[in-house]
Formats: sequence, C-alpha cells, structure tokens
Amino acid sequence: MADSRTLEHRYLEQLAKDYPNRHSVYTEIINLQAILNLPKGTEHFLSDVHGEYEAFYHILNNCSGVIREKLDLLFPEMHEDEKNALCTLIYYPKEILWRIKEEGKDSVEFYNVLLKQLITLARFLSSKYTRSKVRKSVSSEFNYIIDELLHAQRDEENNRHIYHEQIIKSIMETGAGHHFAKALCALIKRLAVDHLHLVGDIFDRGPHPDKIMDMLMTHHSIDIQWGNHDILWMGAAAGSTACMATVVRNNVTYDNFEMLENGYGISMRKLAMFAQKTYKDESDKGLSALKKAISVIMFKLQGQVIKRRPEFEMNSSLYLDKLDLANNCAIVDGVKYELKSTDFPTLDMNDPYKLSPEEQEIVDGFENDFLASTKLHTHIRFLYANGSMYKCYNGNLLYHGCMPLTINGRFYELIRDGMALKGKDFFDYVDMLARRAYDKRDQYSLDHMWYFWCGYKSPLSGRIMKTFERTYFVDKATHFEPRDPYYSLIHDESICRQILEEFNLDPDEGHIINGHTPIKVKNGESPVSANGKLLVIDGGFCSAYHKTTGIAGYTLIYNSHGMRLKSHRPFSSIDDAIENKNDIISDSFVIDVAKHRMMVSDTDIGKEIKRQIFDLKKLLSAYRSSSIKENIPRFINKI
Repeated sequence: MADSRTLEHRYLEQLAKDYPNRHSVYTEIINLQAILNLPKGTEHFLSDVHGEYEAFYHILNNCSGVIREKLDLLFPEMHEDEKNALCTLIYYPKEILWRIKEEGKDSVEFYNVLLKQLITLARFLSSKYTRSKVRKSVSSEFNYIIDELLHAQRDEENNRHIYHEQIIKSIMETGAGHHFAKALCALIKRLAVDHLHLVGDIFDRGPHPDKIMDMLMTHHSIDIQWGNHDILWMGAAAGSTACMATVVRNNVTYDNFEMLENGYGISMRKLAMFAQKTYKDESDKGLSALKKAISVIMFKLQGQVIKRRPEFEMNSSLYLDKLDLANNCAIVDGVKYELKSTDFPTLDMNDPYKLSPEEQEIVDGFENDFLASTKLHTHIRFLYANGSMYKCYNGNLLYHGCMPLTINGRFYELIRDGMALKGKDFFDYVDMLARRAYDKRDQYSLDHMWYFWCGYKSPLSGRIMKTFERTYFVDKATHFEPRDPYYSLIHDESICRQILEEFNLDPDEGHIINGHTPIKVKNGESPVSANGKLLVIDGGFCSAYHKTTGIAGYTLIYNSHGMRLKSHRPFSSIDDAIENKNDIISDSFVIDVAKHRMMVSDTDIGKEIKRQIFDLKKLLSAYRSSSIKENIPRFINKI
C-alpha cells in the first residue's frame, strides 16, 4: 500500500496538470486570496411553496423585495410610480418591453434612460462578486459589452466615459435596446441572490408544482431539503403504489388533477369512469364519487403496507376492517364512531384490504403512467441530485420536518435493518433509503417512502395523520393529529443547541431553519423562538393557508450584514403585477446582526478556498524543490 507521502505526491502531480508552473500557481493563489476578502453572497431561504407557481415566480423575480430596496437606495429622488414601473420591468422585461413597443414608447430617449438605470443597479449589485463571476453570469451575446459598462471608470481626459456613452448610443442605433435591457434585467436578478435554499414541500395543494420544478431547474445555484410532500412524489415515481394513490387523492382533494394529466401524463380517465358508475355523489358531505373511489383505493393500499411492516406501529390507522356498515359506524376498541357515509361498494369484509379487480386495473394504470412519465422523472432526478434530508450550510442547519424526540427531549431511537438509529444517524439513514428506493425499487425501501410521508416518527412528518377519520368520521374530536414532542420542545434553546451539536455545528453561532409547520401570525405566533436559534419559515405560501396564517409566506435573507426575515402578503396574479405594476408587499425585520461584516473567508466556500490555497502552496514548494517538474512556456523563460 502506498504511504501517505506517495499519495500526496500523486495528488500534487494531478494538481500540476491544472497549474503547470509556479507562475500559474502564483496567479491562482492571488485570485483566491482576493475572493476570500469579498463580502459573502446573499442567501435566500424559502419553504412550503406547495405548487403556488405564480407567487413563487414573482418572489424569485423580485428577489423577495431586495431589488426594490436597492432602487430606494440608489434613486432616492425617483417618484414612487417610476420605481414601481422600473421594478415591474426588471421582473417581467419581455412582457413590459413588448407593451412599451406596442404603445410606441420605445424611443431612443426611453432606452437611453432605462439602460443607464439598469447599468447603475447592476454595477451596485456586482460589487460583491469577482469580475470573472459577473462575466459568467451575463448572456453570452452581450458578455463583452456589459462587462465594459459595469466597470466604467472616469479617466483624466474623460475618454473612457465618452467610449461608454458611444457603446450605449450604438446599442440604440442598432435597435438592440430591448435585447440588451432584457440581458441586464436577468443579470440584476442573478446578482441579487447568490444562492437559494428551498426547505421542502414543492408539491401538492397549489395548481402548478410542475411549473415550479421547471423553473428551479434553470436556477443558477440551489439546494433543496426534501419535505414530506416531496418524498411522497419521489416514492410514487420510484414505484410505491401506496404513494401513487396518495398523490392522486391529494390532487383530487385540492382539485388539481388536471395538472396530473396535462403536466405529467397521469391519466385519470379510468378512475373517473369507475367512480361515476360505482359510487354515489355525496359532495354535500365533502365526498364526491371521485374522492370516495380514490380514498378507498388509497386506504386499501396503505393498509397492505401497514400489515407488511409491523415495525411502523401503525395498526391504529387500520379502519376498513372495523366498519359496521349496517349500523353506520366503525367500532374501534369497543367504541362506536358514526360515519359520514356507508358507501363502500368494493369492500369485502372477509378481505377488506384487497383491491377489487377494477381497482387493481386502475392501480396498474397509475403504476404504468407514473413509471413512464418522462417529465416526472426529469423533475424527480433533479430533486435527488440537488436535494437531501438536511443541509449544513454556513453554520446553519436546514431541514423540513422535525428531529424525532422523546418527551424528555432526548433523540428518539428507532430500530431499522437491525440498527438502532437516532439523531443525525436516522436522518442519514432516511436519505440513504430514499435514494435506494429510486435506484433499486425494493419493497422495503418503497414501503418506507410511504412511511416517511406520514409516519409518526418520520423526520419529514412527525405527526399521526388522521386521514380516514377526517374523511369519514362525524366526530371532529377524532380529527386531532398528535404531534412528536419535538414541536413543543424545540422552542427550548437547550434543545436547539443539542440538535446543532448533533450535526457538528457551533450552537453559539448556528440556527435551525425549519419548514413544515405554518406559523399563525394572526394568532400572535412568531417564526423566531428559542432565543433566536429556531427559525420556522413556513408562512403559508399556499392560498389555502392564508386564512390560517394571516400572511402568504416567508423569505429568510442571510447576507454579509446578518439575517432578516420577510413576511409576504398575498399575491394576486402575474397578470395583475404586469398590468397594474402591483408588487408583493413584504414586511421585514432583523433577526441577527453580524458582529463583523461576513466575508467569503467566513463561509463554507471560504473554507474550501483555504484548502485549495493550502494545496497550491504545497505544489509551489514542490516546484521550488524540483520534486515536481515545471512546464514553463517559452515566453516566461525569456522574461
């Protein structure tokens, strides 16, 4: 076996292929040292967008209100209407510039003013990045021109200023003003947010998670922490029929099944025809024929999983075998519960969790559609490639759901695959099993994908879902869903510190950034607790939650000066934003002020850059000692 010194020498030989002489090493070390001294990039954190494409699209376009803030700073004398118009143009340049052209307002004077405003804003935002990074962020066709204009400097004889004025004049004369303006708008939005964290739940409830996924796939820098709704779709794509049926039922419940058909090619035809001929419509009780048909299929498939996996300890969720339809009730532990409906035409009480032949045909059809949907698998592969159960980033811990705890605040221990798992180890196990489910499609992993969606001790759920009770039981007291002790204990700072330490993070500096649980602002709840250690950023993006939370989502912003949270008010529509120049109104408050301005050197990227510098210095020493031979170009030899 090669000793460590030999391995290091081999590594340096590989590094020398990229940096073949000491001059190239000097250059790279100087470049990296300079990067370390730039301000850290701005991170934005969003959670629980739940298919609300238009609101999410607008939040990405307005960079959570940051662009308006920069305009207020740069153009304090500009009239509010002018700022609104400029903001809307930056958010939707294609649509606004087309309207301006249609109205005959696209004059040379208009573009001359507009381009100078956009250049001023882009120059301000680019100040925290290297020139190389900014250049790579610009549309290729305007790369050189924008680079020149962003770095304009007045010289003694004003020659550079004249030169840049001529560039803008030439843009006008060639009729390229609208193309150039669109490129600048894209650059501004790119520079305003350096990195996006999406802390779970892209899918379900809202009408277009498919469009959100399309948009996320074009984002320049993103990570995703899986939510329980995401893992449900991942399980369906992997082949879990219980997950498939639950996905379909969720979309029927929220009247989004058109998205299934048009977005992902999941046919609802067989289910709809079966429901119409088999079930009674009881919409007055919240039970349409379609909802009843898919609900019974789902409860049967879920029952099969529960019976296969006694380790899930979910027998209390089995109800089909406890129905007494003749007496309009379910009998559970000797207690009778009145039913909203006794319409269960496919139920065989001798084998209540077995699908009827027609139900099996419907499930087979879903299985074929989910496994064959190219677009769905493109999106799911993106979730796997860019997502995980949790993320440790710049000292903060990001996860969607919860850390399963005992009532005493200790990490809850589960036995899986013969292993005792708790804390970070359990998170890592869930991550591994989720990836195995998509790769191997073994039944054990697939069954767990369903458990991760709704299991009491799943770190993505953390509550006992009462779906059957909510669907069929009249007594609303049965609808209450007990939650993991985490949700009450996490407001204790000592619990947060314990969790941060479990993930090897500094409990004095770090924060837990959490989604999943809507914060009821209208009831006085706060997204910040545990002496600032816990930030719950589920503010209810989904329109169905607006009345519950009183707001329409949060964005957490972490820049070089510290952390602040923005709460967003409801968004009307993209059409309204374009037509009436209506932005999302956001309220901002500071959470944490940095003790000193944070630079790249203080970040995870900075740590990696420091490691690169360390390695480059070793390579430099190897060149100086001649233990590695330099490849010196002739022109350097002549200097």
